[in-house]
Amino acid sequence: MSISSDEVNFLVYRYLQESGFSHSAFTFGIESHISQSNINGALVPPAALISIIQKGLQYVEAEVSINEDGTLFDGRPIESLSLIDAVMPDVVQTRQQAYRDKMAQQQAAASAPASAAGGSIAGNAKNGENTANGEENGAHALANNHSDLMEVDGDVEIPQNKAMVLRGHESEVFICAWNPVSDLLASGSGDSTARIWNLSENSTSSSTQLVLRHCIREGGQDVPSNKDVTSLDWNSEGTLLATGSYDGFARIWTKDGNLASTLGQHKGPIFALKWNKKGNFILSAGVDKTTIIWDAHTGEAKQQFPFHSAPALDVDWQSNNTFASCSTDMCIHVCKLGQDRPIKTFQGHSNEVNAIKWDPTGNLLASCSDDMTLKIWSMKQDSCIHDLQAHSKEIYTIKWSPTGPGTNNPSANLMLASASFDSTVRLWDVDRGICIHTLTKHQEPVYSVAFSPDGRHLASGSFDKCVHIWNTQVGRRVCRCCDLVLTSCGLIQYPLPPDGGASAQLQRDGRDLRGVLECSGRQSGSQRVRWICEYAGLRIGCSFP
Repeated sequence: MSISSDEVNFLVYRYLQESGFSHSAFTFGIESHISQSNINGALVPPAALISIIQKGLQYVEAEVSINEDGTLFDGRPIESLSLIDAVMPDVVQTRQQAYRDKMAQQQAAASAPASAAGGSIAGNAKNGENTANGEENGAHALANNHSDLMEVDGDVEIPQNKAMVLRGHESEVFICAWNPVSDLLASGSGDSTARIWNLSENSTSSSTQLVLRHCIREGGQDVPSNKDVTSLDWNSEGTLLATGSYDGFARIWTKDGNLASTLGQHKGPIFALKWNKKGNFILSAGVDKTTIIWDAHTGEAKQQFPFHSAPALDVDWQSNNTFASCSTDMCIHVCKLGQDRPIKTFQGHSNEVNAIKWDPTGNLLASCSDDMTLKIWSMKQDSCIHDLQAHSKEIYTIKWSPTGPGTNNPSANLMLASASFDSTVRLWDVDRGICIHTLTKHQEPVYSVAFSPDGRHLASGSFDKCVHIWNTQVGRRVCRCCDLVLTSCGLIQYPLPPDGGASAQLQRDGRDLRGVLECSGRQSGSQRVRWICEYAGLRIGCSFP
Protein backbone atom coordinates (compact mmCIF):
# COMPACT_ATOMS: atom_id res chain seq x y z
CA MET A 1 0.00 0.00 0.00
CA SER A 2 1.31 3.44 -0.90
CA ILE A 3 -0.09 6.89 -0.15
CA SER A 4 1.39 10.07 -1.57
CA SER A 5 0.72 13.60 -0.39
CA ASP A 6 -0.38 14.54 -3.91
CA GLU A 7 -3.09 11.88 -3.81
CA VAL A 8 -4.32 12.95 -0.39
CA ASN A 9 -4.30 16.61 -1.43
CA PHE A 10 -6.26 15.84 -4.58
CA LEU A 11 -8.97 13.96 -2.69
CA VAL A 12 -9.26 16.80 -0.17
CA TYR A 13 -9.41 19.31 -3.04
CA ARG A 14 -12.20 17.37 -4.74
CA TYR A 15 -14.09 17.07 -1.45
CA LEU A 16 -13.97 20.84 -0.97
CA GLN A 17 -15.24 21.39 -4.50
CA GLU A 18 -18.08 18.88 -4.18
CA SER A 19 -19.13 20.31 -0.82
CA GLY A 20 -19.48 23.82 -2.20
CA PHE A 21 -16.40 25.30 -0.51
CA SER A 22 -15.29 26.97 -3.73
CA HIS A 23 -13.03 29.60 -2.16
CA SER A 24 -11.37 27.10 0.16
CA ALA A 25 -10.89 24.70 -2.75
CA PHE A 26 -9.29 27.41 -4.87
CA THR A 27 -6.89 28.44 -2.10
CA PHE A 28 -6.02 24.85 -1.22
CA GLY A 29 -5.49 24.00 -4.90
CA ILE A 30 -3.00 26.84 -5.29
CA GLU A 31 -1.09 26.06 -2.10
CA SER A 32 -0.90 22.31 -2.79
CA HIS A 33 -0.07 22.74 -6.52
CA ILE A 34 -2.95 20.54 -7.64
CA SER A 35 -2.59 21.72 -11.22
CA GLN A 36 0.94 20.32 -11.33
CA SER A 37 0.01 16.81 -10.21
CA ASN A 38 -0.23 13.99 -12.74
CA ILE A 39 -3.58 12.72 -11.42
CA ASN A 40 -6.29 12.37 -14.05
CA GLY A 41 -9.29 13.88 -12.29
CA ALA A 42 -11.71 12.46 -14.86
CA LEU A 43 -10.94 8.96 -13.58
CA VAL A 44 -11.53 9.78 -9.91
CA PRO A 45 -15.18 9.17 -8.96
CA PRO A 46 -17.18 11.77 -7.04
CA ALA A 47 -17.12 11.58 -3.24
CA ALA A 48 -13.91 9.52 -3.38
CA LEU A 49 -12.64 10.86 -0.06
CA ILE A 50 -15.88 10.03 1.73
CA SER A 51 -15.87 6.58 0.17
CA ILE A 52 -12.38 5.70 1.40
CA ILE A 53 -13.10 7.15 4.86
CA GLN A 54 -16.23 5.06 5.10
CA LYS A 55 -14.30 1.93 4.21
CA GLY A 56 -11.90 2.80 7.02
CA LEU A 57 -14.84 3.09 9.42
CA GLN A 58 -16.10 -0.29 8.29
CA TYR A 59 -12.66 -1.77 8.98
CA VAL A 60 -12.66 -0.35 12.52
CA GLU A 61 -16.18 -1.70 13.09
CA ALA A 62 -14.97 -5.09 11.90
CA GLU A 63 -12.10 -4.90 14.41
CA VAL A 64 -14.52 -4.18 17.23
CA SER A 65 -16.75 -7.07 16.17
CA ILE A 66 -14.01 -9.72 16.38
CA ASN A 67 -12.68 -11.30 19.57
CA GLU A 68 -8.98 -11.70 20.21
CA ASP A 69 -9.24 -15.38 19.27
CA GLY A 70 -10.71 -14.50 15.88
CA THR A 71 -14.30 -15.43 16.68
CA LEU A 72 -17.18 -13.02 16.12
CA PHE A 73 -19.14 -11.45 18.93
CA ASP A 74 -22.58 -12.97 19.37
CA GLY A 75 -24.64 -10.01 18.17
CA ARG A 76 -23.82 -6.46 17.16
CA PRO A 77 -21.24 -5.15 19.64
CA ILE A 78 -21.52 -1.47 18.76
CA GLU A 79 -23.71 1.09 17.17
CA SER A 80 -22.37 2.66 14.01
CA LEU A 81 -19.13 4.47 14.75
CA SER A 82 -18.75 8.14 13.99
CA LEU A 83 -15.54 9.30 12.36
CA ILE A 84 -14.35 10.90 15.59
CA ASP A 85 -15.13 7.71 17.53
CA ALA A 86 -13.05 5.68 15.10
CA VAL A 87 -9.89 7.77 15.53
CA MET A 88 -10.00 7.74 19.32
CA PRO A 89 -7.22 5.77 21.04
CA ASP A 90 -8.19 2.29 22.26
CA VAL A 91 -11.61 2.50 20.58
CA VAL A 92 -11.58 -1.25 19.90
CA GLN A 93 -10.86 -2.29 23.47
CA THR A 94 -13.22 0.33 24.92
CA ARG A 95 -16.20 -0.66 22.76
CA GLN A 96 -15.64 -4.37 23.26
CA GLN A 97 -15.50 -3.97 27.03
CA ALA A 98 -18.63 -1.81 27.01
CA TYR A 99 -20.42 -4.51 25.04
CA ARG A 100 -19.30 -7.24 27.46
CA ASP A 101 -20.56 -5.19 30.40
CA LYS A 102 -23.89 -4.64 28.67
CA MET A 103 -24.31 -8.34 27.92
CA ALA A 104 -23.50 -9.22 31.53
CA GLN A 105 -26.17 -6.81 32.76
CA GLN A 106 -28.73 -8.27 30.36
CA GLN A 107 -27.95 -11.82 31.46
CA ALA A 108 -28.28 -10.81 35.10
CA ALA A 109 -31.60 -9.14 34.44
CA ALA A 110 -32.88 -12.17 32.53
CA SER A 111 -32.04 -14.51 35.38
CA ALA A 112 -33.80 -12.35 37.97
CA PRO A 113 -37.45 -13.19 38.83
CA ALA A 114 -39.81 -11.53 36.39
CA SER A 115 -41.81 -8.75 37.96
CA ALA A 116 -45.55 -8.47 37.55
CA ALA A 117 -46.34 -7.07 34.15
CA GLY A 118 -50.09 -6.64 34.29
CA GLY A 119 -50.04 -2.96 33.34
CA SER A 120 -50.89 -2.08 29.78
CA ILE A 121 -48.16 -1.01 27.44
CA ALA A 122 -50.20 1.98 26.47
CA GLY A 123 -50.11 3.18 30.08
CA ASN A 124 -46.34 3.37 29.97
CA ALA A 125 -46.25 5.59 26.93
CA LYS A 126 -46.58 9.35 26.96
CA ASN A 127 -49.78 10.80 25.59
CA GLY A 128 -49.49 11.75 21.94
CA GLU A 129 -46.38 9.64 21.28
CA ASN A 130 -45.96 6.48 19.23
CA THR A 131 -43.35 3.80 19.75
CA ALA A 132 -40.53 3.52 17.25
CA ASN A 133 -41.59 1.61 14.15
CA GLY A 134 -45.12 1.22 15.55
CA GLU A 135 -44.04 -1.98 17.29
CA GLU A 136 -46.26 -4.99 17.87
CA ASN A 137 -49.25 -3.81 19.94
CA GLY A 138 -49.80 -0.43 18.34
CA ALA A 139 -49.15 -1.71 14.84
CA HIS A 140 -51.48 -4.68 15.17
CA ALA A 141 -54.26 -2.62 16.71
CA LEU A 142 -54.15 -0.11 13.90
CA ALA A 143 -53.93 -2.85 11.32
CA ASN A 144 -57.10 -4.41 12.68
CA ASN A 145 -58.89 -1.10 12.19
CA HIS A 146 -57.66 -0.68 8.62
CA SER A 147 -58.17 -3.91 6.78
CA ASP A 148 -57.34 -2.30 3.44
CA LEU A 149 -53.77 -1.47 4.43
CA MET A 150 -50.69 -3.25 3.22
CA GLU A 151 -49.70 -6.31 5.19
CA VAL A 152 -47.79 -5.14 8.26
CA ASP A 153 -46.97 -8.45 9.92
CA GLY A 154 -44.89 -9.91 7.09
CA ASP A 155 -41.55 -8.15 6.58
CA VAL A 156 -41.18 -9.20 2.97
CA GLU A 157 -37.79 -9.34 1.30
CA ILE A 158 -38.13 -8.24 -2.32
CA PRO A 159 -36.45 -10.82 -4.60
CA GLN A 160 -33.57 -9.45 -6.63
CA ASN A 161 -33.76 -12.10 -9.34
CA LYS A 162 -36.68 -10.34 -11.02
CA ALA A 163 -34.40 -7.92 -12.78
CA MET A 164 -33.84 -6.49 -16.20
CA VAL A 165 -30.51 -4.73 -16.54
CA LEU A 166 -30.18 -1.52 -18.55
CA ARG A 167 -26.62 -0.65 -19.43
CA GLY A 168 -25.44 2.65 -20.79
CA HIS A 169 -24.00 5.08 -18.29
CA GLU A 170 -20.26 4.86 -17.78
CA SER A 171 -20.12 6.47 -14.34
CA GLU A 172 -22.29 7.09 -11.28
CA VAL A 173 -25.95 7.89 -11.84
CA PHE A 174 -26.86 10.86 -9.67
CA ILE A 175 -30.46 11.64 -10.54
CA CYS A 176 -33.45 10.42 -12.48
CA ALA A 177 -36.76 12.03 -13.36
CA TRP A 178 -39.98 10.63 -14.79
CA ASN A 179 -41.72 12.20 -17.74
CA PRO A 180 -45.18 13.12 -16.38
CA VAL A 181 -47.01 12.16 -19.59
CA SER A 182 -45.22 9.36 -21.44
CA ASP A 183 -43.18 6.32 -20.44
CA LEU A 184 -39.83 8.09 -20.54
CA LEU A 185 -37.19 8.20 -17.84
CA ALA A 186 -34.35 10.71 -17.76
CA SER A 187 -31.14 9.99 -15.86
CA GLY A 188 -28.05 12.09 -15.17
CA SER A 189 -24.57 10.75 -14.60
CA GLY A 190 -20.95 11.50 -13.87
CA ASP A 191 -20.12 10.51 -17.45
CA SER A 192 -21.25 14.03 -18.53
CA THR A 193 -24.40 12.68 -20.16
CA ALA A 194 -28.08 12.53 -19.48
CA ARG A 195 -30.11 9.74 -21.01
CA ILE A 196 -33.75 9.37 -21.92
CA TRP A 197 -34.93 5.78 -21.68
CA ASN A 198 -38.01 4.67 -23.62
CA LEU A 199 -39.69 2.26 -21.25
CA SER A 200 -43.09 1.91 -22.86
CA GLU A 201 -44.51 -1.59 -22.91
CA ASN A 202 -44.64 -1.57 -26.72
CA SER A 203 -41.01 -0.51 -27.03
CA THR A 204 -39.09 -2.86 -29.32
CA SER A 205 -36.10 -2.87 -27.00
CA SER A 206 -36.13 -2.54 -23.25
CA SER A 207 -32.85 -0.64 -23.42
CA THR A 208 -33.90 2.00 -25.97
CA GLN A 209 -32.13 5.18 -24.95
CA LEU A 210 -31.26 8.65 -26.18
CA VAL A 211 -27.86 9.95 -25.10
CA LEU A 212 -27.76 13.67 -24.28
CA ARG A 213 -24.11 14.61 -24.41
CA HIS A 214 -23.20 17.70 -22.43
CA CYS A 215 -20.54 19.52 -24.42
CA ILE A 216 -18.73 22.84 -24.27
CA ARG A 217 -17.08 24.86 -27.02
CA GLU A 218 -13.29 24.64 -27.18
CA GLY A 219 -11.26 25.68 -30.19
CA GLY A 220 -14.39 26.08 -32.27
CA GLN A 221 -15.50 22.50 -31.57
CA ASP A 222 -17.95 20.83 -29.22
CA VAL A 223 -16.09 18.63 -26.74
CA PRO A 224 -17.45 16.68 -23.74
CA SER A 225 -17.55 18.80 -20.62
CA ASN A 226 -16.37 15.89 -18.43
CA LYS A 227 -18.57 17.26 -15.65
CA ASP A 228 -21.35 15.59 -13.67
CA VAL A 229 -25.00 15.99 -14.62
CA THR A 230 -26.61 16.31 -11.21
CA SER A 231 -30.07 17.82 -11.68
CA LEU A 232 -32.99 16.96 -13.96
CA ASP A 233 -36.59 18.08 -14.29
CA TRP A 234 -39.33 17.60 -16.89
CA ASN A 235 -41.83 20.33 -17.64
CA SER A 236 -45.45 19.61 -16.72
CA GLU A 237 -46.40 18.75 -20.31
CA GLY A 238 -43.58 16.22 -20.63
CA THR A 239 -42.25 17.83 -23.81
CA LEU A 240 -39.02 19.36 -22.49
CA LEU A 241 -36.28 18.21 -20.13
CA ALA A 242 -34.03 20.62 -18.24
CA THR A 243 -30.62 19.48 -16.98
CA GLY A 244 -28.09 21.10 -14.69
CA SER A 245 -24.40 20.28 -14.72
CA TYR A 246 -21.22 20.92 -12.82
CA ASP A 247 -19.92 22.66 -15.95
CA GLY A 248 -22.06 25.64 -14.93
CA PHE A 249 -24.59 25.32 -17.76
CA ALA A 250 -28.26 24.46 -17.69
CA ARG A 251 -29.68 22.93 -20.84
CA ILE A 252 -33.13 22.36 -22.29
CA TRP A 253 -33.75 19.24 -24.39
CA THR A 254 -36.73 17.97 -26.31
CA LYS A 255 -38.07 14.56 -25.36
CA ASP A 256 -36.56 13.33 -28.65
CA GLY A 257 -33.09 14.14 -27.30
CA ASN A 258 -32.44 17.33 -29.26
CA LEU A 259 -30.72 20.26 -27.55
CA ALA A 260 -33.10 23.24 -27.59
CA SER A 261 -31.23 25.81 -25.48
CA THR A 262 -28.05 26.23 -23.46
CA LEU A 263 -28.39 28.49 -20.44
CA GLY A 264 -25.02 29.92 -19.50
CA GLN A 265 -24.97 32.62 -16.84
CA HIS A 266 -23.90 30.69 -13.73
CA LYS A 267 -20.22 30.93 -12.77
CA GLY A 268 -19.90 27.46 -11.30
CA PRO A 269 -21.68 24.12 -10.75
CA ILE A 270 -25.47 24.02 -10.71
CA PHE A 271 -26.88 22.25 -7.64
CA ALA A 272 -30.63 22.42 -8.25
CA LEU A 273 -32.98 23.09 -11.15
CA LYS A 274 -36.80 23.11 -11.42
CA TRP A 275 -39.58 24.05 -13.83
CA ASN A 276 -42.48 26.11 -12.58
CA LYS A 277 -45.94 24.59 -12.91
CA LYS A 278 -46.89 26.73 -15.91
CA GLY A 279 -43.79 25.60 -17.77
CA ASN A 280 -42.61 29.02 -18.95
CA PHE A 281 -39.77 29.46 -16.44
CA ILE A 282 -36.87 27.36 -15.15
CA LEU A 283 -35.24 28.07 -11.80
CA SER A 284 -31.62 27.15 -11.05
CA ALA A 285 -29.32 27.42 -8.03
CA GLY A 286 -25.54 27.36 -8.14
CA VAL A 287 -22.30 27.39 -6.26
CA ASP A 288 -21.86 31.02 -7.40
CA LYS A 289 -24.30 32.02 -4.60
CA THR A 290 -27.02 33.02 -7.05
CA THR A 291 -30.35 31.75 -8.29
CA ILE A 292 -31.61 32.47 -11.81
CA ILE A 293 -35.04 32.44 -13.44
CA TRP A 294 -34.75 31.49 -17.11
CA ASP A 295 -37.24 32.05 -19.93
CA ALA A 296 -37.83 28.52 -21.20
CA HIS A 297 -38.89 29.75 -24.66
CA THR A 298 -35.93 32.04 -25.41
CA GLY A 299 -33.29 30.50 -23.16
CA GLU A 300 -32.49 33.94 -21.74
CA ALA A 301 -32.04 34.77 -18.07
CA LYS A 302 -35.07 36.74 -16.89
CA GLN A 303 -33.50 37.68 -13.57
CA GLN A 304 -30.53 36.70 -11.43
CA PHE A 305 -30.91 36.86 -7.65
CA PRO A 306 -27.53 37.47 -5.91
CA PHE A 307 -28.80 37.51 -2.34
CA HIS A 308 -27.03 34.55 -0.75
CA SER A 309 -23.53 34.96 0.69
CA ALA A 310 -22.58 31.31 0.07
CA PRO A 311 -23.51 28.56 -2.43
CA ALA A 312 -27.24 28.04 -2.99
CA LEU A 313 -28.17 24.40 -2.38
CA ASP A 314 -31.87 24.05 -3.16
CA VAL A 315 -34.83 25.91 -4.66
CA ASP A 316 -38.57 25.35 -4.78
CA TRP A 317 -41.37 27.24 -6.53
CA GLN A 318 -44.22 28.59 -4.40
CA SER A 319 -46.12 29.89 -7.44
CA ASN A 320 -45.33 30.47 -11.12
CA ASN A 321 -43.23 33.56 -10.32
CA THR A 322 -42.29 33.20 -6.64
CA PHE A 323 -39.77 30.79 -5.14
CA ALA A 324 -37.67 30.02 -2.09
CA SER A 325 -33.95 29.26 -1.99
CA CYS A 326 -31.63 27.99 0.72
CA SER A 327 -27.88 28.09 1.13
CA THR A 328 -24.86 27.14 3.15
CA ASP A 329 -25.13 30.70 4.54
CA MET A 330 -27.91 29.38 6.84
CA CYS A 331 -30.51 31.70 5.28
CA ILE A 332 -33.70 31.11 3.30
CA HIS A 333 -34.85 33.78 0.84
CA VAL A 334 -38.27 34.02 -0.77
CA CYS A 335 -37.99 35.94 -4.03
CA LYS A 336 -40.38 37.12 -6.73
CA LEU A 337 -39.68 37.80 -10.38
CA GLY A 338 -39.35 41.55 -10.89
CA GLN A 339 -38.43 42.33 -7.28
CA ASP A 340 -34.88 43.54 -6.63
CA ARG A 341 -34.72 42.14 -3.11
CA PRO A 342 -36.20 39.15 -1.27
CA ILE A 343 -39.83 39.55 -0.27
CA LYS A 344 -39.09 37.45 2.80
CA THR A 345 -35.97 36.15 4.54
CA PHE A 346 -36.13 33.39 7.11
CA GLN A 347 -33.28 33.13 9.60
CA GLY A 348 -33.05 30.67 12.46
CA HIS A 349 -30.90 27.76 11.37
CA SER A 350 -27.41 27.62 12.89
CA ASN A 351 -25.80 25.58 10.11
CA GLU A 352 -26.15 24.89 6.38
CA VAL A 353 -29.72 24.55 5.10
CA ASN A 354 -29.76 21.42 2.94
CA ALA A 355 -33.27 21.36 1.49
CA ILE A 356 -36.50 23.33 1.35
CA LYS A 357 -39.99 22.27 0.25
CA TRP A 358 -43.32 24.12 0.04
CA ASP A 359 -46.34 22.15 1.15
CA PRO A 360 -48.99 21.28 -1.50
CA THR A 361 -50.90 24.53 -0.85
CA GLY A 362 -47.82 26.76 -0.93
CA ASN A 363 -48.63 28.14 2.52
CA LEU A 364 -45.97 26.38 4.59
CA LEU A 365 -42.27 26.03 3.85
CA ALA A 366 -40.25 23.23 5.44
CA SER A 367 -36.47 23.40 5.77
CA CYS A 368 -33.87 20.98 7.09
CA SER A 369 -30.32 21.66 8.14
CA ASP A 370 -27.01 20.37 9.37
CA ASP A 371 -28.00 21.89 12.72
CA MET A 372 -30.17 18.76 13.19
CA THR A 373 -33.43 20.72 13.15
CA LEU A 374 -36.46 20.77 10.90
CA LYS A 375 -38.31 24.08 10.75
CA ILE A 376 -41.71 25.06 9.40
CA TRP A 377 -42.15 28.64 8.14
CA SER A 378 -45.08 30.82 7.09
CA MET A 379 -45.07 33.98 5.00
CA LYS A 380 -47.27 35.51 7.71
CA GLN A 381 -44.47 35.71 10.29
CA ASP A 382 -40.70 36.02 10.52
CA SER A 383 -40.02 33.29 13.06
CA CYS A 384 -40.67 29.63 12.39
CA ILE A 385 -44.03 28.10 13.30
CA HIS A 386 -42.41 24.87 14.49
CA ASP A 387 -38.82 24.12 15.44
CA LEU A 388 -38.64 20.32 15.39
CA GLN A 389 -35.56 18.95 17.17
CA ALA A 390 -35.88 15.18 17.44
CA HIS A 391 -33.03 14.12 15.13
CA SER A 392 -29.59 13.62 16.67
CA LYS A 393 -27.56 14.27 13.50
CA GLU A 394 -27.76 16.29 10.30
CA ILE A 395 -31.02 16.17 8.33
CA TYR A 396 -30.29 15.58 4.65
CA THR A 397 -33.67 15.80 2.95
CA ILE A 398 -37.40 16.25 3.51
CA LYS A 399 -40.59 15.39 1.63
CA TRP A 400 -44.23 16.44 2.06
CA SER A 401 -46.90 13.79 1.69
CA PRO A 402 -49.30 14.13 -1.27
CA THR A 403 -52.22 14.43 1.15
CA GLY A 404 -54.43 17.13 2.60
CA PRO A 405 -55.70 20.33 0.95
CA GLY A 406 -54.42 20.98 -2.55
CA THR A 407 -53.80 17.30 -3.35
CA ASN A 408 -55.66 14.34 -4.83
CA ASN A 409 -56.10 13.01 -1.27
CA PRO A 410 -57.73 15.99 0.51
CA SER A 411 -59.30 13.93 3.30
CA ALA A 412 -55.99 12.45 4.46
CA ASN A 413 -53.80 14.21 7.01
CA LEU A 414 -50.76 16.11 5.79
CA MET A 415 -47.42 14.64 6.89
CA LEU A 416 -43.78 15.58 6.49
CA ALA A 417 -40.96 13.04 6.27
CA SER A 418 -37.38 13.82 7.23
CA ALA A 419 -34.27 11.71 6.58
CA SER A 420 -31.20 12.08 8.73
CA PHE A 421 -27.61 11.01 9.18
CA ASP A 422 -28.74 9.51 12.51
CA SER A 423 -30.04 6.52 10.48
CA THR A 424 -33.69 7.32 11.12
CA VAL A 425 -36.66 8.62 9.18
CA ARG A 426 -39.28 10.60 11.06
CA LEU A 427 -42.89 11.30 10.13
CA TRP A 428 -44.33 14.54 11.47
CA ASP A 429 -47.82 15.84 12.09
CA VAL A 430 -47.16 19.42 11.06
CA ASP A 431 -50.43 20.83 12.43
CA ARG A 432 -49.52 19.68 15.93
CA GLY A 433 -45.77 19.93 15.52
CA ILE A 434 -45.08 16.42 16.80
CA CYS A 435 -43.32 13.32 15.56
CA ILE A 436 -45.90 10.60 14.95
CA HIS A 437 -43.53 7.81 13.88
CA THR A 438 -39.80 7.14 14.10
CA LEU A 439 -38.59 4.61 11.53
CA THR A 440 -35.42 2.98 12.80
CA LYS A 441 -34.56 -0.06 10.68
CA HIS A 442 -31.72 1.57 8.74
CA GLN A 443 -28.17 1.11 10.03
CA GLU A 444 -26.49 4.02 8.25
CA PRO A 445 -27.36 7.62 7.22
CA VAL A 446 -30.62 7.95 5.29
CA TYR A 447 -30.39 10.07 2.17
CA SER A 448 -33.70 9.38 0.48
CA VAL A 449 -37.43 9.43 1.17
CA ALA A 450 -40.49 9.31 -1.09
CA PHE A 451 -44.22 8.95 -0.55
CA SER A 452 -46.50 6.82 -2.69
CA PRO A 453 -49.14 8.87 -4.56
CA ASP A 454 -51.83 8.06 -1.98
CA GLY A 455 -49.52 8.90 0.95
CA ARG A 456 -50.04 5.54 2.63
CA HIS A 457 -46.52 4.28 2.06
CA LEU A 458 -43.05 5.72 2.29
CA ALA A 459 -39.82 4.50 0.74
CA SER A 460 -36.41 5.24 2.22
CA GLY A 461 -32.88 4.61 0.96
CA SER A 462 -29.69 4.58 2.98
CA PHE A 463 -25.93 4.16 3.02
CA ASP A 464 -26.63 0.67 4.39
CA LYS A 465 -27.50 -0.44 0.82
CA CYS A 466 -31.15 -1.01 1.72
CA VAL A 467 -34.44 0.35 0.48
CA HIS A 468 -37.30 0.03 2.97
CA ILE A 469 -41.01 0.50 2.36
CA TRP A 470 -43.06 1.68 5.34
CA ASN A 471 -46.74 1.88 6.13
CA THR A 472 -47.19 5.53 7.14
CA GLN A 473 -50.40 4.92 9.09
CA VAL A 474 -48.82 2.45 11.52
CA GLY A 475 -45.18 3.44 11.16
CA ARG A 476 -44.00 -0.09 10.46
CA ARG A 477 -41.75 -1.52 7.77
CA VAL A 478 -43.61 -3.81 5.40
CA CYS A 479 -40.99 -4.51 2.78
CA ARG A 480 -37.29 -4.21 2.13
CA CYS A 481 -34.61 -4.88 -0.43
CA CYS A 482 -31.03 -4.90 0.76
CA ASP A 483 -27.50 -5.48 -0.52
CA LEU A 484 -28.07 -3.25 -3.53
CA VAL A 485 -24.50 -3.54 -4.76
CA LEU A 486 -23.84 -3.94 -8.47
CA THR A 487 -20.84 -3.25 -10.67
CA SER A 488 -22.78 -1.90 -13.62
CA CYS A 489 -25.82 0.18 -14.39
CA GLY A 490 -29.04 -1.66 -13.73
CA LEU A 491 -32.77 -1.36 -14.08
CA ILE A 492 -35.48 -3.63 -12.79
CA GLN A 493 -38.82 -3.38 -14.54
CA TYR A 494 -42.34 -3.98 -13.28
CA PRO A 495 -45.76 -2.96 -14.58
CA LEU A 496 -47.42 -0.11 -12.71
CA PRO A 497 -50.96 -0.54 -11.37
CA PRO A 498 -53.59 1.98 -12.52
CA ASP A 499 -53.38 4.10 -9.37
CA GLY A 500 -49.77 5.07 -9.96
CA GLY A 501 -46.57 4.11 -8.22
CA ALA A 502 -43.52 5.42 -6.47
CA SER A 503 -40.05 5.80 -7.82
CA ALA A 504 -36.79 6.54 -6.11
CA GLN A 505 -33.42 7.70 -7.23
CA LEU A 506 -30.37 6.69 -5.24
CA GLN A 507 -26.74 7.32 -5.90
CA ARG A 508 -24.19 4.77 -4.74
CA ASP A 509 -21.17 6.31 -3.07
CA GLY A 510 -18.44 3.67 -3.11
CA ARG A 511 -20.39 0.54 -2.14
CA ASP A 512 -23.30 2.39 -0.60
CA LEU A 513 -26.48 4.11 -1.75
CA ARG A 514 -27.40 7.73 -1.35
CA GLY A 515 -29.58 10.20 -3.19
CA VAL A 516 -32.97 11.79 -3.40
CA LEU A 517 -36.15 9.84 -3.85
CA GLU A 518 -38.57 11.24 -6.38
CA CYS A 519 -42.25 10.42 -5.94
CA SER A 520 -44.18 9.88 -9.14
CA GLY A 521 -47.72 11.13 -9.56
CA ARG A 522 -48.51 9.27 -12.76
CA GLN A 523 -52.03 7.88 -12.86
CA SER A 524 -51.73 5.32 -15.63
CA GLY A 525 -49.31 3.45 -17.81
CA SER A 526 -46.06 1.94 -16.63
CA GLN A 527 -43.08 3.53 -14.95
CA ARG A 528 -39.60 2.35 -14.22
CA VAL A 529 -36.36 3.71 -12.87
CA ARG A 530 -32.84 2.39 -12.95
CA TRP A 531 -33.61 -0.11 -10.22
CA ILE A 532 -37.18 -1.02 -9.35
CA CYS A 533 -38.76 -3.35 -6.85
CA GLU A 534 -42.43 -3.95 -6.16
CA TYR A 535 -44.54 -4.94 -3.18
CA ALA A 536 -48.34 -5.03 -3.24
CA GLY A 537 -48.54 -2.59 -6.13
CA LEU A 538 -45.96 -0.16 -4.73
CA ARG A 539 -42.80 0.25 -6.76
CA ILE A 540 -39.47 1.62 -5.63
CA GLY A 541 -36.57 2.38 -7.93
CA CYS A 542 -32.96 3.36 -7.50
CA SER A 543 -30.15 4.67 -9.65
CA PHE A 544 -26.64 3.40 -9.09
CA PRO A 545 -23.49 2.71 -11.08
